[in-house]
Amino acid sequence: MYKHTLAILLTTATLAACGSRPENPVDYVTYHEEPLVKQVENGMTMQRVIAIGGSPSTVIDLPHGGTCNNYILNRDGKQQAYYVRFDATGHVDAKGFKTCEQRQVDDDAVEKAKAKL
Repeated sequence: MYKHTLAILLTTATLAACGSRPENPVDYVTYHEEPLVKQVENGMTMQRVIAIGGSPSTVIDLPHGGTCNNYILNRDGKQQAYYVRFDATGHVDAKGFKTCEQRQVDDDAVEKAKAKL
């Protein structure tokens, strides 16, 4: 029982950490001067983000309200996915080097792990 609980706690902590930091630090070093990465901060409005980064590649509706914008960053002929997620009031609540869909999969995994506790 103790080992099972410990395994669940470690899995949850690992998944939660993955959702809160860049997936690959090299991406941050490579793209840190891009306006979306450098200027967008939590709490900004969607209108301000679009003024900084332009129109997103795609926009998805989130299951619990809010939306998420997918962008493609370009540098030296290489492309990198980047998302900016907005809460139900239209303010940034997360951003990072993956797609909105990848972020949602991570969030779902964390919720599933929490539910098992």
